[in-house]
Amino acid sequence: MSDFITEAAPAEGQPSDSQPRKDSQTASEFIDSQLQLEADAREALPFSFDHCTYPLGPLRQSVFSCITCNPPPESPSDPYAPAGVCYACSIACHGEHTLVELFNRRNFSCDCGTSRLPATSPCTLRIDPATGMKGPVHSQAAAEGNTYNKNFRNRFCGCGELYDPHQQKGTMYQCLGLATESDGGCGEDWWHPECILGLSRDWYIPTIQLNFKQETPVVRSPESDDEANEKQGHPVPPGFPDEDSFESLICYKCVSTVPWIKRYANTNGFTYLVHKDTLLGDAARSHTNNESTTHSSARVLGLSKTEETLDCSTMSRKRKAEEILDTGSFSPKKPKSELEESGLLSVLPPATCHMAKFSTPPGESISLLASDQDFRSRFCRCPDCYPSLSKYPQLLEEEEVYEPPMSEDGDNAEGGGSVGTGSLLDRGEAALSNVDRVRAIEGVMVYNHLKDKVKSFLQPFAESGQVVGADDIKAYFEKLRGDAEAIRAAAGGAAVAGGDGAEGGDDNRREQSGY
Repeated sequence: MSDFITEAAPAEGQPSDSQPRKDSQTASEFIDSQLQLEADAREALPFSFDHCTYPLGPLRQSVFSCITCNPPPESPSDPYAPAGVCYACSIACHGEHTLVELFNRRNFSCDCGTSRLPATSPCTLRIDPATGMKGPVHSQAAAEGNTYNKNFRNRFCGCGELYDPHQQKGTMYQCLGLATESDGGCGEDWWHPECILGLSRDWYIPTIQLNFKQETPVVRSPESDDEANEKQGHPVPPGFPDEDSFESLICYKCVSTVPWIKRYANTNGFTYLVHKDTLLGDAARSHTNNESTTHSSARVLGLSKTEETLDCSTMSRKRKAEEILDTGSFSPKKPKSELEESGLLSVLPPATCHMAKFSTPPGESISLLASDQDFRSRFCRCPDCYPSLSKYPQLLEEEEVYEPPMSEDGDNAEGGGSVGTGSLLDRGEAALSNVDRVRAIEGVMVYNHLKDKVKSFLQPFAESGQVVGADDIKAYFEKLRGDAEAIRAAAGGAAVAGGDGAEGGDDNRREQSGY
């Protein structure tokens, strides 16, 4: 079919222009733009979202909290029944809702379609046991093994700050989560660097800072501070290690629930940060077992060197959904170490206890940092230590993260893919292939008949280069339906009836306006 141009109808009283307008678009241009939009959507959401993970049981998977379906109370102390949904349900069932992205959560089952969410927000992806059909499912029993923390209220870190992805600056770090909130840990919470050290969020705001070398106050310009923060983002507290110098974090809350892990603070591959209850008046410190270690740059320096270490380097924001897909958070997990992949960790004979050689653990409240991915191989697995270590699978080996299957490419000939993927044309052809053969033939015959009529209508416009206006199309389809004369007759009849009413006819009935 020849390309044609559609445009909005000209305003009343204005002549129709035969030249294409700025808002005109050819059919091929519209189709190309539609395909590009669909390609962009597949790139942003490359995984299929046609299956809820609830039937799969507890998994380590990406979890979202729906604030629209389950709004939290304003006060953090008020009771709240949190709920989390899987990746597929976050799109298919809650795609137009306000979601809080919690990233990967351990041993979690999707709460969509369960009693933790209102029945007015059912799961459209699961099979309803009562009907045997897909969705809508609601009020099913929620999984008993799920654990929740304040992140489901959209509050993060030890400071309990509400998270706004459009305003948040700086990097946040997720703890391995050795204990839940109810057990005294953090439950895989996300932490600000300054909160790990025990500083306040606004530790950098004071306009007067003592110069300890000169013992005289140094006045800092608020304007210069604002300009620096605008350019550089949220400042990193003095001495906090560079984000590339460590691999994993165990926050001070979780460390306090596992006292034996503090003994690794002075060992190879681990760095620790002292948590202070005071503000900038105390120095946050870090210790390593070797001054010449390659990770010595990760040590936290004392406040006496604030002038040298106050590096307000630009930090990336906490990753958003589109950034996750770009950086591969849903892609295969990081490669295991050669020792882990070889399986030798599970077959090596127990050795003598390494912890007997460790020095006395620090007495302060500390957070533990692992310098690389091989930190799990450094935990002692002797007969005395292994029972305590085995309670924490995340310390034994890197955890598998569930990933939904990839969506099929929308350009494939089958028109496959998950619900909502593939081009509109492919999905139409796929639907047509499932129609009864007799109806399909009849539909094709009607389509060909209509196509011939529309082609004959558009042919003169294509030959003359004239723009096809909205009025032209409307008039043509009125004629095609055979109701053009009826519409004109009805308009004329209404005018006559209006005239009769003005003359005071005997009929007291009046037609109610539809406008």
